[in-house]
Amino acid sequence: MTNELMILIVEAMSVYFLVLWAHSLRSRFGLAHFYALIGGLTAIMSWVTDAGVKVEVAGITFMVGSTVFYTSLLLAVFVVYVFDGPRATRIAISTVAGVSAMVPLIAVALHFQMKLAGHSELGFVPTPSLRINAASVLATVADLVFLGMAWEFLGKPKLRLQLWLRAYLTLLGVMWLDVFLFATGAFIGAPDYLGIMKGTLLTRLIVSAFACPFLYLYLEWQNKVKGIIIENRPVLSILKEVAEVRLELSLAQQEIERRKKAEREKEELIRKLEKTIARVKRLEGLLPVCSGCKRIRLDAEDPDTPPRWVTLEEYVRDETTVTFSHGMCIECARRMFPEISEEDLADAERRSRGRWRKT
Repeated sequence: MTNELMILIVEAMSVYFLVLWAHSLRSRFGLAHFYALIGGLTAIMSWVTDAGVKVEVAGITFMVGSTVFYTSLLLAVFVVYVFDGPRATRIAISTVAGVSAMVPLIAVALHFQMKLAGHSELGFVPTPSLRINAASVLATVADLVFLGMAWEFLGKPKLRLQLWLRAYLTLLGVMWLDVFLFATGAFIGAPDYLGIMKGTLLTRLIVSAFACPFLYLYLEWQNKVKGIIIENRPVLSILKEVAEVRLELSLAQQEIERRKKAEREKEELIRKLEKTIARVKRLEGLLPVCSGCKRIRLDAEDPDTPPRWVTLEEYVRDETTVTFSHGMCIECARRMFPEISEEDLADAERRSRGRWRKT
């Protein structure tokens, strides 16, 4: 293993770890620092790509710009989409696209400035190819949009893909799409167009296999250890705010239902309190009792409605929680059943008191 390859591997691992670690700090610092890191990596990627920095291993060419920095941007947008949603992802994509477009323009402006001043060209600022950079910007935006769509499509329950396979297929699909779009936009018509595409497809296959464990372990860590749920969203949610709108509508509906329920409970409690207060007033006040039949008069709330006369048992049953159990006292038993002896009456009275106590 050559020193160049070792440096490339260490560099890639360091940048991948930096991106994922920066994203893990979002709960403490937000995503602003993460967007700044994405912008910086995008600028470095554009500069390194224009400089043509590469590593040759066993006849396979690894471009440092795509192997290290482009892949790290994919990982960054990947985790932002999975854990922070389409809105945060659109900001990340705008950051990448904006910086990708600005870096070559600034390089062109600097070279033009030096030319006007009569100085030699800036050797440390690579001269960009507008065609290659335009293809790179457009391909990158398409890749990042496709990333969200592929992730949601592969996450459909009927496919039953495990998390590591879903992550790898999404990452590989995005990388191969980038090869097709970028190579077509930048090199179509060139004699070595097919050779460039074939070689790049192979390197992206290797790079995706190398980067996937970093992505998978981070997804597992956030999902299980941190308890952050991986949501299933509509396939086109990265383009439209369907997911956010649906969530907001769901939360609003839940809040409306909660308030309706609380209002119903409040009204029911008020009715119960009003009934209780009215009942207490009746129990504490004077009761109009008929001097003949001893029934109690209940006045209606409506003055035009005639009063209702009820027995004592009906009144107590309606106004309290007391229930009546009918029996017969000794005096009435003597009067109604004179043939029963006093001893039997006393025994019946004792049994009646025992049943009452048990109840």
